[in-house]
Amino acid sequence: MPKVMVVDDDETIRDTLYELLSEEYLCQTAETAEKAFAKLEADTYDVLLTDISMPGLSGLELLGHVRQKFPNTPVIIISGIGDQEHAQGLIKLGAFDFILKPFSLEVVEKSVKHAVEYRRRLLASQSPS
Repeated sequence: MPKVMVVDDDETIRDTLYELLSEEYLCQTAETAEKAFAKLEADTYDVLLTDISMPGLSGLELLGHVRQKFPNTPVIIISGIGDQEHAQGLIKLGAFDFILKPFSLEVVEKSVKHAVEYRRRLLASQSPS
């Protein structure tokens, strides 16, 4: 079963996403980027969903860390900033997807499913034949 981590300082959003995703995925949560770093160092995740604006390190800094240390882990950014340039900038920085708050649960489910499939294909293409 694929592993997904949800990182958001808003407990309601964290709990909602956990409830949504834990039926299909092994789901863990972190309320800060710092706690997410610790979990990423200890375990492998198939997808990371993170809020962009959090106290301490931001989701943007978390994205940079994951891209450097865990380049095969897709990162989905969740943000309340609906600026198209902002979204495209995050994709250029390596985000797998950008989801605007308030979001529909169906959009999150689809994005996570696509990210899991993408990671599976990526790892399969890297394994020696």
